[in-house]
Amino acid sequence: MASATLTKAKRSQRSNFGQDNLVGYLFIGPWLAAFFLFTLIPITVSLALSFTDYNILSNSGDFIGLDNFQRMFFEDRRYARSVNATLNYVVFAVPLKLVFALGVAMLLNTGRRGVSVYRAAFYAPSIVGGSIAVAVMWREIFGNDGLVNFTLGLLGIEGPNWLGRPETAIWTLIILAAWQFGSPMLIFLAGLKNIPRHLYESAEIDGANALQRFLRITLPMLTPIIFFNLIMQLISGFMVFTQAFIVTQGRPLDTTLFYALYVYRRAFELNEMGYASAMAWVMLMVIALLTALVFRSSSYWVHYESDEGPA
Repeated sequence: MASATLTKAKRSQRSNFGQDNLVGYLFIGPWLAAFFLFTLIPITVSLALSFTDYNILSNSGDFIGLDNFQRMFFEDRRYARSVNATLNYVVFAVPLKLVFALGVAMLLNTGRRGVSVYRAAFYAPSIVGGSIAVAVMWREIFGNDGLVNFTLGLLGIEGPNWLGRPETAIWTLIILAAWQFGSPMLIFLAGLKNIPRHLYESAEIDGANALQRFLRITLPMLTPIIFFNLIMQLISGFMVFTQAFIVTQGRPLDTTLFYALYVYRRAFELNEMGYASAMAWVMLMVIALLTALVFRSSSYWVHYESDEGPA
């Protein structure tokens, strides 16, 4: 009798387990469908196209092996310039953006009245910062008759052609990236609020000044947050497109011809989808390698409360 009851209970558990799984699959079904339809299948197709000379207009392509990659690395001079422009952008824009985000987060990490309004105001540029409207606004601000040159003129200084000079054009886009510090700022702010107050109080009792408290308490406790923001901003930095497409169009002299913009031009302006697919896969490998290196280095500079190391 007991054995029959136990068997019946096990069957009931299996039935409930199956029903729970079915409900779970129904909930994640739309996401899975979208993932396969808009992510996995296009990635697989692009990998196949990278070994062909597929042209959008002709709708046909022959298998050419590694010719696209050989052309990319040894024959295409504009490809090298796009890599150089992207690296210059990432090297300056990512650290500048993180420094601004951390600085503003520390200023907003107070209990003063109205600080929530300032948080929302500083976060707003990140919501619309990547939009076409903001890029057009930025182009007008740094135009020959824009706000920047107008302000310099009031001070008796003749403003340069910001978007037409190779040495200044990329900096307009770097400044735009730094202006969009809202998202990492909020993440830094959440991390600052999780630092125990008694650590600062103990340091003050021991006579530590503000700089020492920042270097010995704030930075070490924030390293997991810095690690996360660094990964996210590196990836977004290498994928920057809208700003260059609207503000500079890759000019002058390809100094702002970022990688994603060059992929777009090869694919949709010159219709070389096979070559563009090969370029996209190279970028994917580069981002994966850099992300892996940052993860690898995290054991030396990222400090966690437990000794278990990174999750």
